[in-house]
Amino acid sequence: MADPNGVICLGEALIDRLGPLGGDSACDQPVDDRLGGAPANVACALARLGTAVAFVGRVGGDAIGAEFQRLFVQRGVDSSTLQLDPSRPTRIVLVRRSGDGERQFQGFAGDQGDGFADQALQPVALPSTACWLLVGTIPLASPQSAQALLDAVARARSHGIALALDVNWRPTFWNATADPDAGPTQAARSAIRPLLEQAALIKLAREEALWFFAGDDPGVISSGLPQRPDVVLTDGPAPVRWCIGGESGTQPALSPPQVIDTTGAGDAFTAGLLHRWLAPVTERLRFAAACGALVCAGAGGIDPQPTEAQVEAFLGGVS
Repeated sequence: MADPNGVICLGEALIDRLGPLGGDSACDQPVDDRLGGAPANVACALARLGTAVAFVGRVGGDAIGAEFQRLFVQRGVDSSTLQLDPSRPTRIVLVRRSGDGERQFQGFAGDQGDGFADQALQPVALPSTACWLLVGTIPLASPQSAQALLDAVARARSHGIALALDVNWRPTFWNATADPDAGPTQAARSAIRPLLEQAALIKLAREEALWFFAGDDPGVISSGLPQRPDVVLTDGPAPVRWCIGGESGTQPALSPPQVIDTTGAGDAFTAGLLHRWLAPVTERLRFAAACGALVCAGAGGIDPQPTEAQVEAFLGGVS
């Protein structure tokens, strides 16, 4: 990759409604509403680190949508392709948090009968100078946003823009009544497989590797796909395992000063990885791990995101 600067993040921008620790965000108080959505999280994290980034997504023409517009301006995210839906609201995701900060997505709020704005994403022209198109799988759960995502992937391929895929399997987006811990259905596997077979970089959690590849060895996953992608596999507090450029290794997880909320940690990791893509692989992974750790020290996926200087200072104190 000639230049890591120039990333397009495509997908959902939404509210993470965090319930009180150990409580239910659907009915218990107080709740803490935080701007989020994996692609929006990554875009904001990249901008804070200093990488040029554009966000492609659709939000409601509501107060939350206006908050996202302000956020992207404040962070320096190019939101010229942000779509405003005149009738569908921005999605609110109900997040249950355990006492140790781990979270579970348990459903949605705000639907007024026509679904959510992110489900109605329209195809857009992509900046042809970008080097990466980062996507997740959630847009594939709705027909209209799925078509927009696939259109963007095709446009990126025609421009020579590499595809980075964060699998980010979330069953409740595919079926609101699904068990939040359920694996993908056969229909979901079939929809997601083409992205797995086109991505230059795949980031996935261990349980996602087991669901989609029946194994958790990044080298085996890479060699089993036609394009031999780089594969990075996270596993909570366990070491990150990777296969990049045909070489494999591990990166120990780094401990934050305290764990308040793990929401957005994987997105900050992804941003750190892309931001330092030209660095030696071990440096790249260590920087990404630090980005993920620092986000856990605050609430929500966006507010605690670190600057490059903060990451370097944190790493300077890590043996």
